[in-house]
Amino acid sequence: MGVAGCGKSTVAQALAQALGWPLLEGDDFHSDASRAKMSQGVPLTDADRAGWLETLAAHLALARANGRPLVLTCSALKRTYRDRLRAADAELRFAYLQIAPADAQARVQARAAAHFFSPTLVANQFATLESPADEAGVICLDALAPIDQLRDHAIHALGAAALAVQRA
Repeated sequence: MGVAGCGKSTVAQALAQALGWPLLEGDDFHSDASRAKMSQGVPLTDADRAGWLETLAAHLALARANGRPLVLTCSALKRTYRDRLRAADAELRFAYLQIAPADAQARVQARAAAHFFSPTLVANQFATLESPADEAGVICLDALAPIDQLRDHAIHALGAAALAVQRA
């Protein structure tokens, strides 16, 4: 989790591959209307995100009910968003990729042509962000660290349960 440009998708891909878990890319579940708003530089509201979060929560709940772990990317900028996801899976853990606004802006600018998210929205992401650093079940990672280091730190933080599932 984290703001746009922090590396959620890249780290999640590395983590899912290392663990052998499926990856659910949260951006794939935004509505067409939300994608259009973001591409035009219009920030999403809580109401815009509600259906998206419900869809992600449903995927988490189904995976938990079926005993299948997964890696999910989601900005989860507010505590209420994270709590909604936790309600679907009480064992959910978050890897918070911390990044400075200038670094996030540079990353989003670099991918602008290939992504629906407008670089003009980065400041809004930081304004919306409620840091999860003091929440249980959250590991904080430096988004500028090498991907393999981020992956390994996340696996270590997940602990023996993740490794047991990986070997099964």
